[in-house]
Amino acid sequence: MKFGPASPVDAIGGVTVHTLRQGSLVLKKGTTIGPNEVEALEKAGVKEVVVIRLEEGDVSEDIAAGSIARAIAGDGINVERAFTGRSNLFAARAGVLMVDRAAVDSINRVDEAITFATLPAFKAVVPGEMIATVKIVPFGIESGLCEMAVAAAKTGGMSVAPYKIKRVGVVSTQLPGLAPKVIEKTLRVTTDRLAPAGASIIAERRVPHEEAALAAAIRELLGLGAELVIVFGASAIADRRDVIPAALEEAGGEIEHFGMPVDPGNLLLIGNAGGIPVMGAPGCARSPVENGFDWVLTRLLAGLKVTRADLTGMGVGGLLMEIVTRPQPRKPAGPEGNSNIAAVILAAGRSTRMGGPNKLLADLGGKPMLRIVTERVLASKVSSVTVVTGHQAAEVENALAGLKVKFVRNPDFFAGLASSVKAGIAAVPANADGVVVCLGDMPRIDARLVDRLIEAFAPDRGHLIAVPVSDSRRGNPVLWSRRFFDELMKLDGDVGARNLITAHAEAVVEVQVEGRGAFLDVDTPEALALARQTSRRYERLS
Repeated sequence: MKFGPASPVDAIGGVTVHTLRQGSLVLKKGTTIGPNEVEALEKAGVKEVVVIRLEEGDVSEDIAAGSIARAIAGDGINVERAFTGRSNLFAARAGVLMVDRAAVDSINRVDEAITFATLPAFKAVVPGEMIATVKIVPFGIESGLCEMAVAAAKTGGMSVAPYKIKRVGVVSTQLPGLAPKVIEKTLRVTTDRLAPAGASIIAERRVPHEEAALAAAIRELLGLGAELVIVFGASAIADRRDVIPAALEEAGGEIEHFGMPVDPGNLLLIGNAGGIPVMGAPGCARSPVENGFDWVLTRLLAGLKVTRADLTGMGVGGLLMEIVTRPQPRKPAGPEGNSNIAAVILAAGRSTRMGGPNKLLADLGGKPMLRIVTERVLASKVSSVTVVTGHQAAEVENALAGLKVKFVRNPDFFAGLASSVKAGIAAVPANADGVVVCLGDMPRIDARLVDRLIEAFAPDRGHLIAVPVSDSRRGNPVLWSRRFFDELMKLDGDVGARNLITAHAEAVVEVQVEGRGAFLDVDTPEALALARQTSRRYERLS
């Protein structure tokens, strides 16, 4: 393969190595030089162009990439036609990606001109998902190198193992203090985990956290035709002689391995009863967030044997994430044992639904609405109050004159609510354990509600997000542990943090409230009129 500069005429038949721009001429990389290109180059005053030419015994980048991709692709994989030296591979069905690492390494070691990248082995994939790509770096390679790479590909291969297990039985053990809603949530999360594989829970049982009762439940589910049994213990497995392992053996099964080097997911038990896999789920399996349980479950659903060697080989890459609900060392609590919780009040919006006036400055019983909200938050047990301003910042700040608050102006307030949340979080004092995020247009919020959120906040018990709730409806304000500040700082657009609450459901503690205070925000002229009527009624009663 020849590479180098040439005059336009001498470059005929070559392929441009770089995009060339001169005057009105734009000649893109990869263009084959012909008579028309020569004329355009000479007209633009270009004296030479860098091109590459294949020689006898070379193969083009597209032919090489396509040949290697087709050689490595196995059952359940589609290969895309090569273009610009790249051939992509896609999953043809849902399942678990099987990759022969030795074959992949062999391909990449043939020559620096040949690269092959894949998704992680054993990843759950869906139809149409890109799972690998072959890229030839230059515009062509020696045919011998291509043949070597194809031969390396044929020593192993890739495939998508289809899901086979469809019928799953679930047993939940119970102890005093385990709320029924925890089990209900676990079942919902498990149902969602099984759905991509086309599997479902055929039966679920709830039994005391006792060996005999659990063994009987396992036998019952196996008798009902379960192809996989998952046990969610009310208490984590502490030893091979604990309740769940002992119950598995009493049910006629055997333990294959206890523990795995994946965090979250350490306390996973895997075994079988009569050839049917049985899992003792770690506590993190109650969360929808990916953890070691997922790694094993997807393989089992594809009918793959998970051995002790498989589990012990998961350590590299096995540290998945911080477990937000895990207790962490903390600084000493305050004099009353309470956490140091700050408050942020969002008051930067443009009140677009009001049709003009700034709702935060609207008079309610002789005071601006925002001042009412701020005074009530100040009367709570929060350690500090930061008010985020933006639209009509000077007027808004003047409405709070004399109050002990800190102002932070959000120059991007027009971008939406998320920008104000980020401005407020960035201003929270460094010694605060968490923050109550309040909306400036909710005048019915009172100090008692804020205090109840603070009282419910209990990091040592995994209660890191406190939310007011009434009739299963969640309201505002919301208290956030500092552990979520990084995620709050990544919010975008005109939405709040509701998605984070859903994503971290295991960290949420619900505070039951009465009345509409946690749900009533003044967004429209009609809502403002109603708030004024309510305010006058309260004045008469007082």
